[in-house]
Amino acid sequence: MSDAAAHALDHHEPVTSTGIPNKKVLMWAFLGSDCMFFGTLISTHLIYRKISATVGGNFLDIRDVFDIELTSFSTFILLASSLFMALAVSAIHKGNLNSTRWMLFGTIIFGAIFLACQVYEFTHFVYAPGNELTLSSYRGEPHVFGSTFYVLTGTHGTHVAIGVFWLIGWLVYSFTGKMSTADAMDVECCGLYWHFVDIVWIIIFPVVYLMEYAF
Repeated sequence: MSDAAAHALDHHEPVTSTGIPNKKVLMWAFLGSDCMFFGTLISTHLIYRKISATVGGNFLDIRDVFDIELTSFSTFILLASSLFMALAVSAIHKGNLNSTRWMLFGTIIFGAIFLACQVYEFTHFVYAPGNELTLSSYRGEPHVFGSTFYVLTGTHGTHVAIGVFWLIGWLVYSFTGKMSTADAMDVECCGLYWHFVDIVWIIIFPVVYLMEYAF
């Protein structure tokens, strides 16, 4: 018996012709399609970020709007959450339910902090005097930057929110007495989704935020 087949039997997973559980293959397929989706949003932002660069006759310097310190902090928090997620997956594979719960809880808290920072950031961009960056305007003048920025970062934030609710579901399920190593693959698929969301942000942060300070 191959190592992959033995691993599948040990974790109550059906043996497949590829040696990879079907759930994981489906998750990779979904994430592959999501890569193309985010690729489109990022490309659109890069193309349109400098269009209509003047507002009311003045050059728009988005650095006057961004709070790079806050965004850097939320980026660190989101990346740190991946460590908790990896530890949660490792714990459920080992059958350590208590550790799984704590690691899931840590991932949820860090994900929630990231979302809170993003909500504050968006509110600051829209309502703070001197900013007023909306989907279609900047300081009351038509501008396209807000539309590509909010759609891209907002879509990512929605993905994070979905991941947080998914993790909450697993945390609640862990207290039902039904969770075991048989659920390890499902938790691992959740982990793949969470790591993907983090990787996407690793791309978005320099492309959307840091690039404004370089060019």
